Amino acid sequence: MSSSSSPLFRFGIIADPQYAAIAPHVAMDRYYANSLAKVAAAIEVFNGEELSFVMTLGDVIDRSFSSFDDILPVYETLRHEAVFLLGNHDFSVSAGHLSEVAARLGMPSPYYSFLRHGWRFIVLDGNEVSIFAPPEGHPHRALAAEMLAELQAKGARNAHRWNAALSDEQFAWLGDEIAKAAVAGEKVIVMNHYPVHPPGEHDMWDSDRIVALLASERNVVAYLNGHDHVGNYGMAGGCHFVNFKGVVDTETENAFAIVEVHPDRIEIRGFGREESRTLAY
Repeated sequence: MSSSSSPLFRFGIIADPQYAAIAPHVAMDRYYANSLAKVAAAIEVFNGEELSFVMTLGDVIDRSFSSFDDILPVYETLRHEAVFLLGNHDFSVSAGHLSEVAARLGMPSPYYSFLRHGWRFIVLDGNEVSIFAPPEGHPHRALAAEMLAELQAKGARNAHRWNAALSDEQFAWLGDEIAKAAVAGEKVIVMNHYPVHPPGEHDMWDSDRIVALLASERNVVAYLNGHDHVGNYGMAGGCHFVNFKGVVDTETENAFAIVEVHPDRIEIRGFGREESRTLAY
């Protein structure tokens, strides 16, 4: 295939806008309020392309449920379908709003899958077992505290309060979705807020089992995520793991991508700080 050949389809990617109407955290290079203009600029580029959808890989806001009221209207200018998944900062809201975040983002459920052009997109809820997303008193909160304490005792580098894990139920669902896709002859792209590979401090607490599953299934082509704002890339088995850079970082420079799916490869066109990559499969 020549590189000039047109792709089977394309989609847009935005990661970690973390919008909030607050002053920047200059030491961390986070400019929360500037994300409104950056997302609008990304949408302008997306609107000039033929895309199947645009996925935001979590952390739409940084804090306060009312922040959604400022940033979600920006997405209304998008002429393509906007799809979302849940990030840790999307739960930096008052306890009464925790159970409303997925619905506020128009998601069908906290984790779900959808088909496009014979490809299956599996969207994970990486926050399911965490010390911040489940409602107060939920068993997943207690389980999260146990998992975190165990990882801290081992000195694990991802033993942080801002990471999380899948429930066993969601992990089994992920396996089922991949198996169903294989039977149907579908290639799979998994999307989640958190990285799982290469190993790092931002990884999901149960990254080992997730990587083992994805690397062992021949129809899983890629895993796309945000959370670690500096970005990253790795490969395990035949699966490419791409960590997109965060929009909220830097005062003026943007970061987003258009992903083009070809019969033999995926081309990532990076804009601003985001890198361009070719992923053969």
